[in-house]
Amino acid sequence: MKTPLHLVSFALLLFLGFACNSPAAEKNTQPLAKGRQPQLSVDAAGVTRIVYGLEENIYCTTSTDNGLSFTEPELVGTIPGLLLGMSMGPQIASSANYTLVTAIDKKGNIHSFSLDHATGKWEKAAGVNDVPQVAAEGLMSIASDENDTFYALWLDVRNNKQNKIALATATGPATSWSANRIIYESPDSTVCECCKPSIVVNGEEVNLMFRNWLNGSRDFYFTTSENGGKTFTAPQKLGNETWKVDGCPMDGGGLVLDENDRVHTAWQRNGNIYHARPGNAEVAVGKGRNCRISGGTNPAITWKDGDDLKLKFLRSEAIQTIGKGNYIETIELPDKRTLCVWENDKELFFKRI
Repeated sequence: MKTPLHLVSFALLLFLGFACNSPAAEKNTQPLAKGRQPQLSVDAAGVTRIVYGLEENIYCTTSTDNGLSFTEPELVGTIPGLLLGMSMGPQIASSANYTLVTAIDKKGNIHSFSLDHATGKWEKAAGVNDVPQVAAEGLMSIASDENDTFYALWLDVRNNKQNKIALATATGPATSWSANRIIYESPDSTVCECCKPSIVVNGEEVNLMFRNWLNGSRDFYFTTSENGGKTFTAPQKLGNETWKVDGCPMDGGGLVLDENDRVHTAWQRNGNIYHARPGNAEVAVGKGRNCRISGGTNPAITWKDGDDLKLKFLRSEAIQTIGKGNYIETIELPDKRTLCVWENDKELFFKRI
């Protein structure tokens, strides 16, 4: 007995629909846009945003379906001499009512842009640094709490042209930034001058990580504040071993809080990727560089190994190859999947895991 043609077509459509929505299909790599240095945020309403640079322009694209699809990129702003590459580029953080983007120009000035979630409009916000041209290395991170307070952290060369760890805060649409504060200054003249510092915030808890330079060693240090950044603990070295190296590793690592508010860090030492919690020994993860860590429910470490981009969830021994390229960034989505976004030859790609 022959099956009617319309039934065959219907069955095929059902199969294709199932395949396109299956977990396997979700893992397929998808092109996003031409651009460099993507950064990710998820706001309190579950909206996911990707910000990136292209020449002197900053763009943002948005997803409201857990990273399955993204809007056409929207221009955030233009900065003459925008720094891009080597972990430099626009940074993003989202809170309840606002999203903030910061970026640094080649003169060393930090610009900011604010998105009001209610209006959906990007506006130029206040400059971050209160002394001109002090962010010459172009390396910074930003974070926010749930009450529209934003924190900016960067390498700062004020006073003596040596890099220090600086912090400033803003609220709401960032029409002004606080007086800049030097959180740490190395007694050996400078912190590591080419490694991006990291910040993560939960309420009044502000956690910072940076690569130091002490006694010829370029190790990562961690410090925390319990009062919204007013005071910080004495920085403590992460991991038990040390790395004496003559030259900057140009590799900043990453910092995250899990669902139980426990700090996790990931960083590179001498070509090896490590995971460490403050006060505990480091645990080897793999070989490579340019690592990051993200995720509250199921933290994931990503890194570059040759041309391959790797991912390992802390709860799993398996290491996945996500794709090829540079500077992969991840974030945990509202549905607890992990969104991966990366750069390859000045093009951006994304994948849900």
